[in-house]
Amino acid sequence: MNSQRSNHHVLRHPAFRGLLGGGTLYFIGNAMQVMAAAWLMVEITGSPFLAALVQTAVFLPMFALSLPAGVLADTTDRRRLMRIALLLQALTVATLAVLLLIGWAGPTSLLLFTGIAGCCTALLSPAWNTTVADSIPREELPQAIVAVSIAYNVARALGPSMAGFVFAHAGAGWVFVIAVAGIFTMWLSIRRHPPRAHPASRLPADRLWGGTLSALRFARHSPAVLAQLLRTMAYSGAGAALWALLPIIGQRQLGLGAAGFGLLMGCLGTGAVLAGLLIGRVRAHFGIELIVRAGCVIYALAMLVAGLSNSHAMVYAALVFGGGAWMMVMSTLNTATQTSVPPWVRSRATALHTLSALGSFAIASAFWGALTSLIDLPATLCVAAACMAAGLLLARPFPLRMGDKMEVTQVASMFEELSVADEPDPEAGPVSVEISYRIRADQTEAFLEAVSHLRAPRRRDGATLWRVYRDLGDPSRYCERFIVTSWADYLHQRSRATLADQELEAQVREHLVPGEAVTTQHYIAEL
Repeated sequence: MNSQRSNHHVLRHPAFRGLLGGGTLYFIGNAMQVMAAAWLMVEITGSPFLAALVQTAVFLPMFALSLPAGVLADTTDRRRLMRIALLLQALTVATLAVLLLIGWAGPTSLLLFTGIAGCCTALLSPAWNTTVADSIPREELPQAIVAVSIAYNVARALGPSMAGFVFAHAGAGWVFVIAVAGIFTMWLSIRRHPPRAHPASRLPADRLWGGTLSALRFARHSPAVLAQLLRTMAYSGAGAALWALLPIIGQRQLGLGAAGFGLLMGCLGTGAVLAGLLIGRVRAHFGIELIVRAGCVIYALAMLVAGLSNSHAMVYAALVFGGGAWMMVMSTLNTATQTSVPPWVRSRATALHTLSALGSFAIASAFWGALTSLIDLPATLCVAAACMAAGLLLARPFPLRMGDKMEVTQVASMFEELSVADEPDPEAGPVSVEISYRIRADQTEAFLEAVSHLRAPRRRDGATLWRVYRDLGDPSRYCERFIVTSWADYLHQRSRATLADQELEAQVREHLVPGEAVTTQHYIAEL
C-alpha cells in the first residue's frame, strides 16, 4: 500500500527511527498507567465521575502547560527541557508504584500523582514533536506524523491489554514499574538523537509571556490554523465521552474485569493502527475535509453502539471502527496544523493543537462523567453522539486545508532595508511603523483590495493595531500603519515574513505610480 511504502521511506532516517522507537515504548508505558489508574479508581470507589476524572488528571495539564511548554521548546534548549521533564516523570511514577505496592495509595494520591505525570508529559510533548519533525525533510512530514500516530495507537492497543494482564496477575503497582522503564527508554533515545540547536540570531529570544501571546496572535490571524484548532476542539470534546466512560461501559454494561477493560481499550487502539496503514491512500483520494466529516459520522455511530448494545461482539467491532475514525481525524488535523506554520512557531503550533485536543478532552471527560452521574450511561453517549454530529456544521465557516510551502518558508521582508539613525533598546516601545505608497488614480480600489490582505500577516507576526489611511492633502498617497509592542517585537516581525507574504507585498507594489518607491518610517513612543 502507498501509506506503508511512505512509512518505510520515512524510517530510513536513523534519528527519526530512534526517536520513534523510544517514543513508542514511552507511549506504551503511558497507556498502561492510564488504564491501570482508571480501572483502579473504579475498583476503589465505583464512581463514574472519579473514573472519568482520571482522564482529566492525565490531560488537563496539557490545557494548562502545553502552550508555555511550546514557547520553551521554541526558545530554549530542547534537549535539556525534555530530559528534565522525563526525570521528574520517572520519579513521580516510581513513587506511585511504591505506594501501590505497599498498599498506601488511595483515590487522592492516585489523582495527584497521575496529574503530576501529566504535567511532565505536557512539558515534554511540544519539544519532542518538533525534534521528530526536524529529523526528516519537510516534504516527508505528513508521512512522519502518520508513523508517529501509528506508534501512539499501537501503544493504545498494546498498553491497556498488557496493563490488564499485569494488573490481574501481579497488581496495579507493577504496571507503574513497567511505565518507568518506558520513560527511561525515551530518555535514552533523546540522548542518542538530540534535537537541533536553535539557529543563531542577533534577536533576543521571546520571553515566556510574550512568546505565549505571539502564538495566540498567530493562531488568531491565520485562518487555516484557526480553523484546524477549532475543529480539533469540537471533535475531541465530543469524542472524549467514549474514552472517559469506557471503564463504566466495561464494568456496568458488559460485566468485564480489568483484563476485559484492557481489551476494550485495545480495540480502540487496533482500529487506530489499521486506519494509520490506510490514511495516506485515503487522504490522497478523498481530501482532508471529507475524511474529517466521515470520521465524525463513524465515531458518533460507534458511541451509539457502545451506549445502547449489550453485545460484546458489537461493542468490540464498534470500538475498532471508532478507534480508526479517531486516528484518521486527529492525525489529519495534526498534519494540517504542522504543515501550516513556519519554523519559528512550530513547537507552539504543536502545543496549540495539543491544547485544543487534550484540553477539551480533559474538560469534556469531567463533564461526561458528571452527566453520567445525573442521567444513565446510554443517554450520555447519545448526547455525545449528537454533539459529534453537530460539529459537522463547523465545516462551512471553518474549512480545512493543508499548508502550502510558500506559507511556511521564511524570507527577509521585501520592503527597504531597515535604516534608523539610532537603533533603540530592544525593550523600547511601542513602535509605530508607517509604510507609504503613491498609487495610480485608476488603481485605488485594486490597491485597497490588495493591501487589505496584508492585515492578517502583519497582525499574525506581531502587530497589535493595523490600519490604512488616505492622505487628505494628496489623494494618490496612502499610508499603512501598524503598532508593535517593542522594538524587539518589530525585529521579530520582520524576520517572520514568508514567501507568501512577499507575494502579497509584490501585488501591492503593482499599483504604484511608475518610478515611485515604497518608503518606511519608524516612530518610537516617548510619552
